[in-house]
Amino acid sequence: MASTPTTPPTTPPAAPAVKTNRIGLSVMEYKGSKTTLCAGCGHNAISERIIDAMYEMGVQPERLAKFSGIGCSSKSPAYFLSRSHSFNAVHGRMPSVATGALLANRTLMGIGVSGDGDTASIGMGQFVHLMRRNLPIIYIIEDNGVYGLTKGQFSATADLGSKLKTGVINDLPPIDTCAMAIELGATMVGRSFSGDKKQVLTLLKAAIAHNGTVMLDIISPCVTFNDHEGSTKSYKYMKDHDEPIHDVSFVPQFEEINVDYDPGTTTQVTMHDGSRLLLRKLEEDYDATNRIEAVKRLMQAHEKGEVLTGLFYIDTKKPNFLEMLNMTDKPLATLPESVTKPPKSVLDEVMEMLK
Repeated sequence: MASTPTTPPTTPPAAPAVKTNRIGLSVMEYKGSKTTLCAGCGHNAISERIIDAMYEMGVQPERLAKFSGIGCSSKSPAYFLSRSHSFNAVHGRMPSVATGALLANRTLMGIGVSGDGDTASIGMGQFVHLMRRNLPIIYIIEDNGVYGLTKGQFSATADLGSKLKTGVINDLPPIDTCAMAIELGATMVGRSFSGDKKQVLTLLKAAIAHNGTVMLDIISPCVTFNDHEGSTKSYKYMKDHDEPIHDVSFVPQFEEINVDYDPGTTTQVTMHDGSRLLLRKLEEDYDATNRIEAVKRLMQAHEKGEVLTGLFYIDTKKPNFLEMLNMTDKPLATLPESVTKPPKSVLDEVMEMLK
């Protein structure tokens, strides 16, 4: 009986190599849990940009500490960098928790995610002091103009004359958190729109390279309560009224830096780690290093009904809070008790001096 020829086994194609960043991690290692927010919520887009920025900048996830308060926005840290430290504080109190953690361990990179209600109402007092101290932290306000968890009431950032889905008109003027942050002393302040992937990503990468307080107000439409006609925080309104003040580009210090722009059209800012932030002017008279001009331009935008986006102000020379306190380079959390707890003789000496 003739034998039947057998077909030689085929070798399955090799799986494509997983792309990794400069520290050998894939983008999947920067993901978090599955979102429970509404489909289309702008907060989800911001979480995705945070993942992209941390991946592209090669941040070690375990080096990051995430902080939040209460609200839809404050759920967001669960949706990115699950390997990072995380602390969900009470309503409006995230800044003090973040301050304590970053003072205790200065090797951590801090990112705080808040909302317009969490920041501009119950948390305003803590926001004010965080901004004036220039603590090294990235503070993101996911700004939708309403309280999403409590069924869509106006928040303190809602624009005068904007309308709820119920037809109620807002008769109170808004708080501009960007103007406030600049006046108080934050050293990198900007505003963007969750639907502008390029601008949000660029600002976040620059924020990672900055050594001071970064405050980013990101308009993030609430698809359930504030995405209708009459809202000034809706997707349509933002697309119709977005006025970028410049085109923002960023070159990390670990990439070859080649800049070729026409003289006089681009402002170049060198960040603390050697990265370069490139601001190509769309308005010839705007200078992002001038605090007075920044606040003035924000006020003018309010008068015109514009939603100004971009980097409003940056100062890479002002010392941060840790430097102003002359703190030791070693994290306080690692110091032995003999250093952190002086003996009784020292206390007696202090008490004697106070007599």
